[in-house]
Amino acid sequence: MKNEDELGAAVERAQGGDEAAFTVLYRLVDPLLLNYVRTIVGPGDAEDVTSEAWLEIARDLGRFRGDGAGFRGWAATIARHRALDHLRWQRSRPRATLLEQDILELPAAEDTAAEALERLSTRQALALIATLPPDQAEAVVLRVLVGLDAASAARVLGKRPGAVRTASYRGLKRLSRLLG
Repeated sequence: MKNEDELGAAVERAQGGDEAAFTVLYRLVDPLLLNYVRTIVGPGDAEDVTSEAWLEIARDLGRFRGDGAGFRGWAATIARHRALDHLRWQRSRPRATLLEQDILELPAAEDTAAEALERLSTRQALALIATLPPDQAEAVVLRVLVGLDAASAARVLGKRPGAVRTASYRGLKRLSRLLG
């Protein structure tokens, strides 16, 4: 993945307390984590869940050992745990009324056409990925969007690397059929 050396150097500096380096980490990894979390919890809660993951990442950064690729895998694991916690929490809370839901879904004032056009292709890709079975969707996002190798993605998902390779292959093949 591009920026691998920059990411590794930023991890090292951020662990030493360099705030600017943490900003670099955030800018390089946050879009990847946000897209990954969207595949698990959906677009509505992805930003909140990803923010919770970043709180944990910032808190535990001093304990992390590894390079840039290892950091992406470690961060994806944390994001996945927060997403699964969120899904468990959602199942246990009462449902909102239709009026409450309508109010919650009102667009933000700062939503602009330029932002929408910029994010359109990513959203379309994620919408297509969301049509895949969950194991294939997660494997595709981790391998393609987050840029993890099969072994790292397997550690995040708690599966064997071969199972992740198979799921991502099947998912990409299904996406190819949808597009072609």
